[in-house]
Amino acid sequence: MRKEMKKISGMVDVSAKKLTKRIARATCHVYLAKSVFDKVLKQGSPKGDIFEAARVAGIMAAKKTPDLIPLCHQIKIKKARIDFKVDPNKYSIEINSEIVGFDQTGFEMEALVASSIAALTIYDMLKCFDKKIFITDLHLVYKSGGKSGIFKA
Repeated sequence: MRKEMKKISGMVDVSAKKLTKRIARATCHVYLAKSVFDKVLKQGSPKGDIFEAARVAGIMAAKKTPDLIPLCHQIKIKKARIDFKVDPNKYSIEINSEIVGFDQTGFEMEALVASSIAALTIYDMLKCFDKKIFITDLHLVYKSGGKSGIFKA
């Protein structure tokens, strides 16, 4: 017999929480075949600059997180940053996002969404070369602010 699932009760009430500075950082990796990696470094993508497109997409996604994740609070983002580290030994691109602001709830979901959408944008811009691109290791690496304090992965 199937267990009864709990009903969704609504958004978490954060009205009693203090307004604090909050920071969240997330990361993920995009792994490419060597031939694709070399081609991207020399020629880029026919669609344009993969890093700038991924950066803009990730920042836009962070701002739209409450539209994508049910029951996620709208927050006041003051800074959204996405950086890339290219690793020629692993044929990979590491994506790092940072979301900063002052609010009553954390920015973890926004950082995770930003990194994942940036990775998906890179996939979209490179799938014409190879569809075996791997996106892995999406996780929160840091968060600060609020009652729970600092988290480091």
